[in-house]
Amino acid sequence: MEGMMEWITTEGPTYLVRIVGAILVFWIGRVIANWLATLIEKAMTRSKIDATLSGFLGSVVQTVFLVLVIIAALGTLGIETTSFAAILAAASLAIGLALQGTLANFASGVMLLLFKPYKVGDLVEVGGILGTVDELQVFNTILSTPDNKQVIMPNSQVTSGPITNLSGKGCLRIDLVAGIGYDDDLKKAKAILEDILASHPKVLKEPAPAVNVLELADSSVNFAVWPYANVSDYWQVRFDVTESIKLRFDEAGISIPYPQQDVHVHNVS
Repeated sequence: MEGMMEWITTEGPTYLVRIVGAILVFWIGRVIANWLATLIEKAMTRSKIDATLSGFLGSVVQTVFLVLVIIAALGTLGIETTSFAAILAAASLAIGLALQGTLANFASGVMLLLFKPYKVGDLVEVGGILGTVDELQVFNTILSTPDNKQVIMPNSQVTSGPITNLSGKGCLRIDLVAGIGYDDDLKKAKAILEDILASHPKVLKEPAPAVNVLELADSSVNFAVWPYANVSDYWQVRFDVTESIKLRFDEAGISIPYPQQDVHVHNVS
């Protein structure tokens, strides 16, 4: 009992000062960490960086700073932190190696959120998948395909290949081919095709639609029919124009020939 009282008398004040100092270091450090995280988020918001990315990076900075503050607080208590820091570094290395794929997805997500090759609502083709962007996250991009499937694609897979943003220009060209017989009136058929494009309400005037003779094929004379439409109207315009070509050609008596071959038989005596 006397030994304990002696230790309290001699060593107690020193440890009390250390404890108070550690508490102050931790409290001040936590305040600074929160301030830094808020500052980073506000700076990124002013720079019009995605809110998801700014919030995530703010949290990362806050967590890293808190770890450093905890180490400093332990050092204030007189605890040897060198070995602790070494263990933390080794653990970070092991975690980094184990999460290589996740870190690659994160790095790719940061690049996508910073440079914005596409945004939510765009029709894109990435990683061999065609779909509308529902959500752009730090680790994944979520797509909805035209047949209403949801695809969750890792961002590293998105950035590993070409990114085709079909909404980037605001409209799309629809490539159609219409064939007529060699005996049909070419100018009449071209005038019908031009009228179909000019009369459709969702075919854009600019860029201007085009109808041109594409090729003299084996069984038909083929026209390249190129209307432009807004991305949201792509399929409706494609279906409507295809149907109108068939109906208008039938009305005008213009044939859409089947693949055929002319066979000439020579009798040899």
